[in-house]
Amino acid sequence: MNKKLSIKNLGKSYYTKQGEIKAIDDLTLDIYEGEIISIVGTSGCGKSSLLGILANIEEKTKGSIEFQEKESTIGYMLQNDALFPWLTIYENAILGLKIKKKLTKENCNYVKELLKTYHLEEFANKYPNELSGGMKQRVALIRTLAIKPDLLLLDEPFSALDYQSRLAVSDDVFKIIKKSKITTIMVTHDIGEAVSLSNRVVVLSKRPCKIKNIYEISLSDDPIANRQTQEFNNYYNMIWRDLDVNIE
Repeated sequence: MNKKLSIKNLGKSYYTKQGEIKAIDDLTLDIYEGEIISIVGTSGCGKSSLLGILANIEEKTKGSIEFQEKESTIGYMLQNDALFPWLTIYENAILGLKIKKKLTKENCNYVKELLKTYHLEEFANKYPNELSGGMKQRVALIRTLAIKPDLLLLDEPFSALDYQSRLAVSDDVFKIIKKSKITTIMVTHDIGEAVSLSNRVVVLSKRPCKIKNIYEISLSDDPIANRQTQEFNNYYNMIWRDLDVNIE
């Protein structure tokens, strides 16, 4: 696989009246094209800080992040769907394109096709309060994908959903990502989610976080079926032991 980006000796510190708080310390990781990486770790260890730095929302304290392409488009999807209640589903889905001044006919047709593929076409002119939580998360993902990102960052994207909706939406998201061949980094507190969806799972240590272990996951392209296998259980147990505590 071709390398997508390299994170080298990354560090992040926050400064308060009480002094320096290190969130990330000397983290090095290579990300490859088309892979899905999940990052797990204890609560407050620096997982979301890492995504924030990759998304250029936060400044790193030290180290480097090198993308293979000089101009890389990054899509960032948060735990909250962040849909605007006064906009229709279609208007929410094209919002990123509008902000980036990429509201072309081709891109709008791409959004309409995504809405159709994921059974949201008939809701295009409805409003967020008329949709279920799972449907709103699908819209949020479509909005993120509409800009055709080179790198997709997912920060606890399913944690607000009930268990059944979570399984269904994560399965849909996996299919969308695989079909689009988008390199994806997902932060999650759910080990099962990480194992069933990912090519690799990165386990972080307690704060200040470093990489404690990396697991290469060899399962099928069916996340729900993956959960029924002995291999899934084996990965789950190894990662759980690495974490050594209940995670958030």
